[in-house]
Amino acid sequence: MILITDSGSTKCDWIAVDSNGEQLHEKIRTKGLNPAILKEKKLKKIIKKSDELMRFKDQVTHVFFYGAGCGTTNPKLILTGVLESVFTNAIVDVQEDTMAAVRATLNHSNEAAIVCIMGTGSNCSYFDGHKLHQRVISLGYTLMDDASGNYYGKELVKDYYYNNMPEDIKVAFDHKYNLEADYIKYNLYKQPNPNAYLANFAEFMFLNKDSVYIKNLIKKGFRQFCENMIFQYKEELKTIPVHFAGSIAFFSETEIREVANELGFTVGNFERRPIEGLVTYHINAL
Repeated sequence: MILITDSGSTKCDWIAVDSNGEQLHEKIRTKGLNPAILKEKKLKKIIKKSDELMRFKDQVTHVFFYGAGCGTTNPKLILTGVLESVFTNAIVDVQEDTMAAVRATLNHSNEAAIVCIMGTGSNCSYFDGHKLHQRVISLGYTLMDDASGNYYGKELVKDYYYNNMPEDIKVAFDHKYNLEADYIKYNLYKQPNPNAYLANFAEFMFLNKDSVYIKNLIKKGFRQFCENMIFQYKEELKTIPVHFAGSIAFFSETEIREVANELGFTVGNFERRPIEGLVTYHINAL
């Protein structure tokens, strides 16, 4: 049995297939497993809390894990060790989430493209058809992650407190969330996964996309993402498309295409959940 896993900071999807590429179970979902944020004990606890995963853990021969926070050596080693300790009969391969986005969005395996992730966090890479290139090392949600759920959640909360929201939007925002200062600070500074907490606010944008304020906010974040990330590949942009993975990108497609047209680059595919493309990729590789 082969486990193919796609994890962000918020949620993690698991799909099991057999050696013939047949899916064996319904997709399993757990909380996100970001080893750059969560400690080893917490990572294990999340996995072991899944009755479905524990039921067939000894049957797993390979784990192909793609995840946020797996782009640097130490977190990658920590998560590899955790997975090996749970799936004791399996060969474990941990890759960063950017590679998941590449394999899920390309039209064919040797296509050159710039591939962006816009989910809870954000990132951008260049795939030359064979190898992945990243010109910016991510410093995570506190300093980077432009145009991510974390970024937009932070902007919404700030605009609410700075009184920069239109009154009707502010009332709707206040109605949907607990915006008491002590509650927000408790979740940001006393609870795990503050980036995922902030990203939860981003849903509000897509429930209120008819607002000029919301449309401008989405575009502002994406322009910043272009300036800091996509434009690292200005030469490549002249001849290849930019693909997108993640729910923030998927629900912002209209605004992304408008900004891309304004800035003069070609937009390619949008993939809300890379897991489906990853399954196809690994089945073809069997």
